[in-house]
Amino acid sequence: MLTTFSRARRTALVALLLSLAPFAARADALDTIAKNGTLRVAVPEDYPPFGSVGADMKPQGYDVDMAALLAKSMNVKLELVPVNSANRIPYLTTNKVDLVISSLGKTPEREKVLDFSTAYAPYFQGVFGPADIKVSDPADLTGKTVGATRGALEEIALSQMAPNATIKRFEDNNATISAFLSGQVQLIAAGNIVAAAILAKNPPRRPEAKFIIKDSPCFVGMNKNEPRLLAKVDDTIAQAKKDGTLNTMSKKWFSQPLPASL
Repeated sequence: MLTTFSRARRTALVALLLSLAPFAARADALDTIAKNGTLRVAVPEDYPPFGSVGADMKPQGYDVDMAALLAKSMNVKLELVPVNSANRIPYLTTNKVDLVISSLGKTPEREKVLDFSTAYAPYFQGVFGPADIKVSDPADLTGKTVGATRGALEEIALSQMAPNATIKRFEDNNATISAFLSGQVQLIAAGNIVAAAILAKNPPRRPEAKFIIKDSPCFVGMNKNEPRLLAKVDDTIAQAKKDGTLNTMSKKWFSQPLPASL
């Protein structure tokens, strides 16, 4: 006959096992991806060069290549799910996708609901200019003319960092690009996406990165508490950095080598 103490212990053990049952039944994300044979990735479709629709009507861009790289590393098929800035995180949290690879920056608010990989893509505001103009920091801008879009992060920051620079402000990115291409300004303060757009035009004054104003790289986002999936993504990114794959992708889509700081 069970004593009162034994019955109490048994009751406690049963309660513990029942409480753990949902966790035991919960599928590990990496195992689920392998079982389904498909990696579902949210990617942008209107934000080149990270993601856009090519002339062949197929998705293309840095984020698309990154998604393909991860699917290959997991030995599964890739399913691309087009998203925009507003719905990319809800698609993940409602299990419509397994990962978000959509020029996603890390913020304290997002870290409350997502886990982030190591950085896989450069995203920064900087000063760009032709190779024959020697600039490596804000102090070197003294006496130089720099084009910037009025109200943009880089314009505001540069005004504080380089008070002796001559900053010519324009109303939108296209006007700032045109000013640089036409020689109205020697240098341009912009995001690396804008610099890539200039390089896509194959101008005679090809801009190269001089220095970074603000660094805000991109990360792969995933649901929280998936340590094996996070480790797999991080390992793939580390290998791609080591073997030069990410550098090749950066040159392909941004026309710039991967920053050493990434």
